[in-house]
Amino acid sequence: MKKRRTLLVFIVLSTLVAGLFLWCFVVEPASLRVSEYQIEIPDWPESFPVLKVAVIADLHVGAPFIGLDKVKEIVELTNDQKPDLILLPGDFVIQDVLGGEFIEPKETAKILAGLKAPLGVWGVLGNHDWWYDHKDVQEALETVGIPMLEDTAVSMSHKGETFWLVGISDFYEGAHDMERAFSKVPRNAPFLAMTHTPDIFVEYPKRTGLLISSHTHGGQVNLPFLGRPVVPSCYGDRFASGLIVEDGKKMFVSTGIGTSIIPVRFRVPPEISILYIH
Repeated sequence: MKKRRTLLVFIVLSTLVAGLFLWCFVVEPASLRVSEYQIEIPDWPESFPVLKVAVIADLHVGAPFIGLDKVKEIVELTNDQKPDLILLPGDFVIQDVLGGEFIEPKETAKILAGLKAPLGVWGVLGNHDWWYDHKDVQEALETVGIPMLEDTAVSMSHKGETFWLVGISDFYEGAHDMERAFSKVPRNAPFLAMTHTPDIFVEYPKRTGLLISSHTHGGQVNLPFLGRPVVPSCYGDRFASGLIVEDGKKMFVSTGIGTSIIPVRFRVPPEISILYIH
């Protein structure tokens, strides 16, 4: 009787471990969801209409479960949301994920060219893009009509109102010249800013716009009660994911889609983030 009980416990535990492993390394990394967020920017003009922004972050094309067919699915799903603006805050390529296979950025760019939004599709480069060949990645995307905003800004008109989109180069690998990035933006003009690594938030100016970033993947693993064991940031899980408000400044950190180093996700599913900016 005791041996049977021990065997039963062993079988149950083995099944749980196998199921958890399958979930972490197959089911969740291969999944894809659309998550919506309502974000208020109090100092924007009251007349400014709601702006619907799709954020597709950390594609890491070539990582397990993130092949070109998956990119096609992401494009179709994003277009179905009918966003006003689509932002791609970096890390289009991958070099260091277990079980991954490098895919040329021009192949990814051909598919991303299918993204559609009235205000266009814009991006910045991530640290992996810089490590590989930032010029090659930038050329691949800009050739298909997706500009990279590296420390520069563009003016946009949305339903009769004007705002600015600011791109800030990666905090660790790029120049991240904040003064240059904001040089065209009038002091009190409404704006959105985009960068790859959220650590730049500590240097971000105390202005009214929202900063959108990625890079952390939400830690990829978020354990109950214990939190996120690893977050690629100098500030730990302070800037791990979601909306962050500090000292009157606001930043949204997308958990992204791909994986890095280990192709694992647990309680941090891949997502296309849809932001409703009020």
